Amino acid sequence: MTDPKVEIYTKMACGYCHRAKKLLDSKGVAYTEYDVTFGGKDREKMLERNPQARTVPQIFIGDTLVGGSDELSALDRAGKLDAMLGLGER
Repeated sequence: MTDPKVEIYTKMACGYCHRAKKLLDSKGVAYTEYDVTFGGKDREKMLERNPQARTVPQIFIGDTLVGGSDELSALDRAGKLDAMLGLGER
């Protein structure tokens, strides 16, 4: 089974972005990071995927919007994150 693609939209000097990436790194999860600090096409893509996005990070696992750092941490505390990431199937 293929692991779901993890994508995270971030900005420079964002503590919440750093915290979310640190959690993903601790699990050994590869992710694609899009820096939307200065706007541009990556920010436009983020807003297409989540029109209500007003903060970063915006985290997607596969096509599922997780939300931000707090939501990612909550999934981990609830024991649901590993399954979403395909970590329990290895």
